[in-house]
Amino acid sequence: MNWEDTRKKLVELIEPLIENRGFEMIDLNYYSGRQGKVFVCIDSSAGVTIENCEEISKAISGLLDLHDPLPHAYLLEVSSPGPERPLKKFEHFKRFIGDMVKISTSEAILGKDKFAGKLKNVNAGFITVESEGGLETEIPFGLIQKAHRWSIKPGTKNMKSK
Repeated sequence: MNWEDTRKKLVELIEPLIENRGFEMIDLNYYSGRQGKVFVCIDSSAGVTIENCEEISKAISGLLDLHDPLPHAYLLEVSSPGPERPLKKFEHFKRFIGDMVKISTSEAILGKDKFAGKLKNVNAGFITVESEGGLETEIPFGLIQKAHRWSIKPGTKNMKSK
C-alpha cells in the first residue's frame, strides 16, 4: 500500500471518530519509516484544549489498535492548529473572512504564485485577497496549493507578496 492509500485509509478511520466528538479534523499527515508518525490536527468553534487533544489521542490510539492499519510502529500526535491555522476546505475560507492569510497557488495569477493579505470574499469557487495597497486578487479555489491564516506581529508592516 502506498503513502496516499495509507493516508486515505487513516482519514476514513479517524475523521468520523473526531467528528462524533464534536471536533473537525483539519489535517492528517502520515510519515512512514522505521519510526512512523501519524499527525492529526483538530479544531472546534470553542477552541481546543490540551485535555481535548489527550482525549482524542486516546480514542484514536484505541481505534488504530483495533484496526491495525499500519505495518510498523508509529508515534501518534494530536494538536490544535494554532493561530496560523491551515485553510484546507472552502468552508475554512468562509469562516475566516476578514482575517489575514497567506496563499500559494499551483499556477501564477497575474504573474504571482504567492499572496498575502486580508481575506475579503469567498464565493462561487473563488476567494478574494486584498494585499497591501488595496489590490484585490481573485484566486480560483482549485489553484490553491497551500493556505493558512497569518498573524502579523504588532508594529510590523509585512504584507508583501511575491
